[in-house]
Amino acid sequence: MTTRDTVHELLRRIGESDPEGVAELFAEQSDWRFSWPDEGHPSVPWIRPRASRADVAEHFGALGAHHAPERNRTTVTRILVDGDDAVVLGTIAQTVKINDVSYTSPFALHLTVEGGLITRYHIYEDSLTVARALSGDTGPDRRVP
Repeated sequence: MTTRDTVHELLRRIGESDPEGVAELFAEQSDWRFSWPDEGHPSVPWIRPRASRADVAEHFGALGAHHAPERNRTTVTRILVDGDDAVVLGTIAQTVKINDVSYTSPFALHLTVEGGLITRYHIYEDSLTVARALSGDTGPDRRVP
């Protein structure tokens, strides 16, 4: 598969809430980076250092377990590909299961695909908005867009 094919397949499997299928697209070891502090946030258990294919499945499984998939309105607005590298731009729009709080955040995802497998997964998002939604911190002075 080309880099573009792999990215499209990744997005399809994420959209289908298929953590094991997503993990199959990753190299056994990959370079993960989140736009979060290294210690993550207690309200967002899926945010932690990752490196292995098993970590990928766990990440997407936990992400799915905390959100209402039927209310996912995440959109991709652009996919840019340059050789082995791809950048995906869009907006995350999710609803938290436990508290029914919806949130949106722009995102950028930088991927590298080598030999048909993803070796880099760097995602940049509004981590404060995500943490507030998961913690239910949406008081009058805290708006979750």
